[in-house]
Amino acid sequence: MHTVALATAGHLLHFELAVACEIFGTPPREATAGWYDVLLCGPGPARVGPFTVEPEHGLERLVNADTVIVPACADIDVPPPPELIGAVRAAHESGARIASLCTGAFTLGAAGLLDGRRATTHWAHTAELSARHPLAVVDPDVLYTDNGSVLTAAGKAAAVDLCIHLIHLDHGAAVANAVARRLVTPPHRLGGQAQFVATPIQVTGDHLLADLLTWVRQRLDQPLTVTDMARKANMSPRHLGRQFRAVTGQTPLRWLLTQRVRHAQELLETTDESIEAVALATGMGTATTLRRQFKRIVGVAPDSYRRSFRSAKPSDR
Repeated sequence: MHTVALATAGHLLHFELAVACEIFGTPPREATAGWYDVLLCGPGPARVGPFTVEPEHGLERLVNADTVIVPACADIDVPPPPELIGAVRAAHESGARIASLCTGAFTLGAAGLLDGRRATTHWAHTAELSARHPLAVVDPDVLYTDNGSVLTAAGKAAAVDLCIHLIHLDHGAAVANAVARRLVTPPHRLGGQAQFVATPIQVTGDHLLADLLTWVRQRLDQPLTVTDMARKANMSPRHLGRQFRAVTGQTPLRWLLTQRVRHAQELLETTDESIEAVALATGMGTATTLRRQFKRIVGVAPDSYRRSFRSAKPSDR
């Protein structure tokens, strides 16, 4: 079983720790290939917001974990405990995957894990993170970064995104989206989306885009254009673009491509359809286009993705 160790040392923020416990500690029905063993690890009782948490294991347990989650620290001006820094560094050297949530990135920086790597944290603290760790490539505009063995997330909602991203890596899109549905949060968002949108708008039932987004998702097999979407929404293409950027931080076509690739992931996981058939079902047109766009966004070819994340058939469950 994949072990996820949550580092509980120092004074932490409760949201990020609770999110990680909830997401990794509760398996969805769709997870047929096992789930995670979640461990709270720390040197003793830790202050977590207004609460006190008593870890079940010492920090030495981090070294043998598969994934280590470093939650947000409450005050970036208070140095991380030296024993925490040492344990995180030792875990990384032992091959663990290390992920920080929000200001937990300062602990990763203190452990030397951000040097030469892309990193992010809450937008209000990215300048300070960059100043303290000049060898890190701090990106203030993204939800999260993934360097393979070292990952960082921006604030709060982005912590949810990174946790779901890790599930996506381990269990595939269908399971990750099932977790998102249980949390009543949007499906898996790519890390490169905007961290901070100047005028955030919630797409509720009465929002201008609510019906349009549903309409598009039901027609991903069709050749849709911005003009088609604007006509459906009864607005100009320029106004549609402003609405999309306000809601998603993306252009309409970028959002549409993300939906097509996400649908392709689920089809690759859950059906025996050929690559050509998946390309048609997702509106990509040809297998060549699907392979090019899929690899650009997901990082691997569709065939490799299917071999890695193929879900069990209903008859096998």
